[in-house]
Parts: sequence; structure tokens; C-alpha cells
Amino acid sequence: METTIERTLVCPKCHQPLEGEEVYICCAGATLSWHCTDCGKVSEGFAFPYGLCPLCSGKLELLNRETIEDEEALAAVRSAFEIELGGQAFYARAASQTAEPVLRELFTKFAEMEGEHIETLSRRYHAEVPAPSPEFQVDRAAIFAGIESRPEDPVNLLRIAILFEQRAVEFFSKQAERVPDGSVQKQLYKELAAEEREHVALLTTEYERWKLGKPGLL
Repeated sequence: METTIERTLVCPKCHQPLEGEEVYICCAGATLSWHCTDCGKVSEGFAFPYGLCPLCSGKLELLNRETIEDEEALAAVRSAFEIELGGQAFYARAASQTAEPVLRELFTKFAEMEGEHIETLSRRYHAEVPAPSPEFQVDRAAIFAGIESRPEDPVNLLRIAILFEQRAVEFFSKQAERVPDGSVQKQLYKELAAEEREHVALLTTEYERWKLGKPGLL
């Protein structure tokens, strides 16, 4: 008696089973970079709802950029890493210094988010940077933000964080204004300003909910 053995065809790329004998396209592992034509934010992913920017709902276009070799463009990326590393160090230190459990959790999550953002920048711009020093002092971020550091006031850490990110937005926005339209530098500065603007929105929301005694969204 003969036994019929059914063979299930699998995709040679992702090893998922194939249905029937139809022509197929495997998109496993495909990650694309998208550039918002409105706010300049770069988003990474295979697809986004309605093809719109997750930050401002502007139109997304595939990002195709040549290798960054120009000194001005390299300076823009370097500035971004400096600010992100400063932010990560600040949030890690703030988490260890505050006695408020809610703020400690919030700053810990923001430190993790900054770490993820640094990894994204490293992947996007092919740059390797050292981890921030654990000896970082909160006063440095306060000086950059232009606000007095008051260790006795836990909410002051949130204010420093917001102003820190706002200063970053202002810095990249001003840099974008001084370079030629259509240049790689212009696009880079707009991208970086958009990233920091998103951080400001997140922190501001958390701050407002904290003042109202509501749990944070993060």
C-alpha cells in the first residue's frame, strides 16, 4: 500500500510555509527609512498607517541619502550624538538621585529610550560612540538647559529635562536656517530637530500629568 507524503514548501528566506504555488514576495527583515516632507523626522519601519509621519501626520517619502562625508554634515551628526549621550547620562543620574518612585521609573525609561535612540543613530549614520560616563553630574544638564539645579525639588529634574530637550530643538533649528536649502546638512538638521521635538512633547505630557497627580503615559 502506497502512502502519499505531502511536502510543505517553505520560504528559503524566512522559512515560513508557502500556500499553494503562487508567486510570492518575502518582506521578512525589510526595514526602510522614511523622511517626513513636513517636519523632517526620519522614521524606520516597513510601513506606517496611511503612509503618514507618526509625529506630525505629514507625508512620508523613502529616504535615499548618499554617504555623509561633508564636514558640516558630520558636525551635525556629531552634535546629535553629543546631545543624546548627554540626555542618556542625565536621565540615568536623575533616576539614581530622585527619591520619588514615579520619577525614578520615568527617568529610567527615558534613559532607556535615549539608549535606543543612540543605537538608531549609530545604525542610521554608521557611527560608533562610547557609553556615557556614570560620573555625569546633573548640574551639567542644568547649565545647558539654562535653569538652576535644585536637588531638594524632584520636579525640578523634569523641568531641566524639558528645557534640555527644548535647547536641542532650538540648536538644530537654528543650524538648519543657516545652511543652503536642498543641502544634506539642511535635511540632517531638520531630522535632528524633529527627533528632539518629539522628546519635548513626551516629557511635557509626563510633566503635566505629574502636576495633575495622574499616572504617566510611559
